[in-house]
Amino acid sequence: MRLLVVTFAILGWCGVITSFAQTLKFYVAPNGNDEWSGRLPTPNARRTDGPFATLHRARDAIRELKRQGKFPKNGVIVEIRGGVYEMSTPIELTAEDSGLPNAPVVYRARKGETVRLLAGKRVTNWQKVTDQAVLSRLDENVRDKIWQANLKALGITDFGSPAGGGLELFFNDEPMMIARYPDEGFMRIVDVVEYDGHQIHGIKGSRVGRFYYEGDRPKRWLGEKDAWLHGYWFWDWSDQRHRLKSIDPEKRILEVEPPYHYYGYRKGQWFYAYNILAELDSPGEWYLDRETGAIYFYPPTDIAKGETIVSVLPMLLIMRDVSHVRWEGFVMEGARGTVAAIYGGSDVRIAGCVIRNSGGWAVIVEGGTNHAIVSCDIYGLGEGGIALSGGDRKTLTPANHLAENNHIHDYARWHRMYRPAISLNGVGNKARHNFIHDAPHQAIAFSGNEHLIEFNLIERVCLESNDAGAIYSGRDWTWRGTIIRFNLFRDITGFEKQGCMGVYLDDMLCGTIVFGNIFERVTRAAFIGGGRDNIVENNIFVDCLPAVHVDARAMGWASYHVDTTMKERLMAIPYKQPPWSERYPQLVNILEDEPAAPKGNIIRRNICVGGRWMDIEEKAKPYVLIEGNLIDVASQVLFMNAEKGDYRLKPNSPAVKIGFKPVPLERIGLYRNEWRANLLPKPLHR
Repeated sequence: MRLLVVTFAILGWCGVITSFAQTLKFYVAPNGNDEWSGRLPTPNARRTDGPFATLHRARDAIRELKRQGKFPKNGVIVEIRGGVYEMSTPIELTAEDSGLPNAPVVYRARKGETVRLLAGKRVTNWQKVTDQAVLSRLDENVRDKIWQANLKALGITDFGSPAGGGLELFFNDEPMMIARYPDEGFMRIVDVVEYDGHQIHGIKGSRVGRFYYEGDRPKRWLGEKDAWLHGYWFWDWSDQRHRLKSIDPEKRILEVEPPYHYYGYRKGQWFYAYNILAELDSPGEWYLDRETGAIYFYPPTDIAKGETIVSVLPMLLIMRDVSHVRWEGFVMEGARGTVAAIYGGSDVRIAGCVIRNSGGWAVIVEGGTNHAIVSCDIYGLGEGGIALSGGDRKTLTPANHLAENNHIHDYARWHRMYRPAISLNGVGNKARHNFIHDAPHQAIAFSGNEHLIEFNLIERVCLESNDAGAIYSGRDWTWRGTIIRFNLFRDITGFEKQGCMGVYLDDMLCGTIVFGNIFERVTRAAFIGGGRDNIVENNIFVDCLPAVHVDARAMGWASYHVDTTMKERLMAIPYKQPPWSERYPQLVNILEDEPAAPKGNIIRRNICVGGRWMDIEEKAKPYVLIEGNLIDVASQVLFMNAEKGDYRLKPNSPAVKIGFKPVPLERIGLYRNEWRANLLPKPLHR
């Protein structure tokens, strides 16, 4: 008997070991219950057990496993069934929620089912507007088309500010437009009211936000509770939102509330007015009365057949010091700020997700190592797409964060400038195989060292700005070692086609390699703004104006930066000590080697067809090596089929004779994997 008991005990213990050696699964479903075990994918017949109802409970169940010492050898999978999960609080993970290197924790949408994680709230209590005070402010042609809902009745009382980061409305998976004038485009500053001596680079303006407007439309705004203006008040790349302080309809003067714009105001710049009930006159517009909690909406289609969401939570997913965790296949939406944030930790992967319709960034990564955002569709964001920051600049240790195979478009809705699709900061991060398009400003921005930007397809960015770049960095001698290669840029010409840049190495940026890229119809395609040791090699330029620009600004109008910003940033880095002195020997004696001169730049073995080849400042010419470039050769002599975007070289192309290396055009853009079965047209087949 005793032997039998011992035998059963041993068999039982072996059973536990075998069980926990496998991957453990928890389930979450809309018909689940957080009091259940979460071990069944559907409720049992007696409804005494089944899946969890929330991801928060699944997280806590994994914590319980760890406390009991039962975390499985192969990790844990949390499978979430299709449905909409309205979050009452963000999902927060900490170090205790980590997996192990070969045993990750995987949160995964069930294959073939749409799982929406919603940081907002669905609005269903719509009714037609009957308040005569409200109707009287509306255009009579639309009064019977406007609906209203009471958000306070839904428990929403914090509305945020119209300056950004507040409540927004989304209908049928698209951001709707806050009521504005004009509905598209801008008004212009006819002139400033007072020239007070303010000027920048000889351009006169005013420090005070009072200016003349044209026409009589602002008369409609008198009596509005909280009207705002958004404008590019002095420079084309610097915007600001202001509350409207006063309107003088007789003199046609608008005045904004301080703080005034840093650069001031000048004649001819552009702006629009928004958050104005009287301008609720077009399908897709909405207005929120922050005093009463009433939201007014002109739906673009039948409101009863659509889904309306307002953003509520500040964020959806927050991970601090988390490692070896996966988020796969979700739709994440409805946050007022950033959707997902990763701070510290290692090896967190967000893959195959749709991240959309929120007021901040899609994903930010700060610190840690080896985090990746892969094969996601990202759009409808109020700020940028993916911000990757990490690595140690003092030791030049890379973080190895990755943004790959993502489709990012229609972003920077609220913060229009300097919110790129992808931002790389620190050391050793990567952006590759992404498709980026349709944005007011940058596609990719970088700072720091030794990033890799490759195989990206970039189209129609910088649509609302000039003096901007599709890929941008600037004003630091020490930001070296980044490689920009095998990317395709198309149709990047700036606001009102006034001109911007493809790769913009601004204000003395140094040590960047621009190799094997294709630029189609891009103004100032490769731009060296007074920097040193940059290489522009083996690129194809088609109808660019110009293909290459080089200047010597630090020897002229920008010379004041040399002994201020540039020197200060240099001295903050141990540039005379290893590994800096070994990796970047050109930096060691830079202060004694004509620091303002654009030395060491190489423009070599490029192809330029159509457009204009080069603009180079006379002061820069002695310092730049220009050799072996092929200019103004007919495209049919060079390429397989330039008219269809096929820039593969013909076997007898003269480019072969100069040593031009083929650009792997077929590899540029998105690629097919388990998350991305259907691809947009590849660059070779436009």
